[in-house]
Amino acid sequence: MVLHACQSKQVPPQVTMPSKVESSEVITLTSDSTSLPPQTEAIVTSLGEDGLYNPPKGDVRLVVISDLNGVYGSTDYDPEVDKAIALLPFWQPDMVVCSGDMIAGQNPTLSEDQLKAMWAAFDQHVAAPLRQANIPYGFTIGNHDASSAQSLSGGFLFERERTIAANYWNEPTHDPGIEFVERDEFPFYYSFKFNDIFFLAWDGSSAKIPQDKLDWVEQALESPEAQSAKLKILLGHLPLYAIAVGRNQPGEVMANADQLREMLERHQVHTYISGHHHAYYPAHKGELRLLHTGILGSGPRPYIDSKLPPQKALTVIDINFASPELTTYTTYDMATMELIELEQLPRFITGHNGMVLRRDLEMNDLTPSEQALCEHRLSVDLCRS
Repeated sequence: MVLHACQSKQVPPQVTMPSKVESSEVITLTSDSTSLPPQTEAIVTSLGEDGLYNPPKGDVRLVVISDLNGVYGSTDYDPEVDKAIALLPFWQPDMVVCSGDMIAGQNPTLSEDQLKAMWAAFDQHVAAPLRQANIPYGFTIGNHDASSAQSLSGGFLFERERTIAANYWNEPTHDPGIEFVERDEFPFYYSFKFNDIFFLAWDGSSAKIPQDKLDWVEQALESPEAQSAKLKILLGHLPLYAIAVGRNQPGEVMANADQLREMLERHQVHTYISGHHHAYYPAHKGELRLLHTGILGSGPRPYIDSKLPPQKALTVIDINFASPELTTYTTYDMATMELIELEQLPRFITGHNGMVLRRDLEMNDLTPSEQALCEHRLSVDLCRS
């Protein structure tokens, strides 16, 4: 576990931003100054004498965001989304990663114009600032972006939303700035490399991935690019195991989670980054690290069996290739910008399809009563770490 100590202003990054940004304006980042942009500086100084904590930067730094959307059809974003983008010059990430739900679709009553307007708003608030700052953007598709849910006949229920999402992302002016390894089915299934890290995105916008796509996943994870990488990371929207109230049921997690986890472990995937449950929880099960990403948009959710209040969160991942742990998380409560420490979070979470442990704990760290609680609710097999 990494201990964090507060510190004051950081070495400023090489970017500038306008001094004021309304919700309808594009946040512009450029690389022609050595000072923090005015809006970024205003956020940092508003936090008091100690300012905003900036962890030691690793070999690679990722800022991880998720679930940006508001109500169905919305072209507005909650302030935390703009706040996160405004603070990127402070953290100086090498890449921004998103685990899905960038817009507010998955509603058959939305018109084509409404769907296109939502992607235009996402571009204005998120994608365009990243392109202008030359910050690569890796992402996975969420159920509100382009759900892969199917009808009884086997067709996609939200085929139109999938077409519009694909058209948006394959427009050359919307290039996310990543080095693709394979992009034939981008943005639903694709892979890319960045600084000795192999990333794979699968379409976890619904619970089941077809067998032919799982075959592709296995082939991609055995590719020369994956085999030569120092770290493998999977991006998907639905998590493997349930952690949040209102999401603790089949259909809200990936089907056959244990089999998927075993497959990922077999191919030495280090971390699965997911969203959808609207709650930050850094966990592991077996050898696979599980980053359940916090929400920036509407509707944070409480943990299963916890009285902790729900909160919006953003995570900075620093990757150090020489470290045995490889990844260090620094996660912020987006309301206060205070750190969310591991000790504040549940030691384990028991969802309907299995138990996950907090990332700093092992099974033998749990008390007999904690282990018995899980086994009473589920089974011995589902409570294995």
